[in-house]
Amino acid sequence: MAVGVLIGIYLPRVHKLLSKFEYARVSIPIAILIWLMIYSTMLKVDFNSIKQVGQNPKGLIVTGVTNWLIKPFTMYRIAATCG
Repeated sequence: MAVGVLIGIYLPRVHKLLSKFEYARVSIPIAILIWLMIYSTMLKVDFNSIKQVGQNPKGLIVTGVTNWLIKPFTMYRIAATCG
C-alpha cells in the first residue's frame, strides 16, 4: 500500500493511465489484483471440511449474523456519518 501511495504522490501520470482501463466504472487493474488476492486464499481452502459444517454450525451462524445483520447497518452508518 505504501508503494501505491508513493506512486500516487510522485508519479500522478500512472493514476491517469490506469484510470483509462475501466469497464462499467470498475477499475480493471484493481479487479485483477483483488481476484489474485482471493484466488490465493481459495487455494488454501479445505473443501473436504465443508461437508462437516453442519456438525458444528456455531461459526457459520456467527459469520452469517455478522455479515448480513450487523455489517450492512454499521457500514451504512459510517458512510452516512462520513459522507
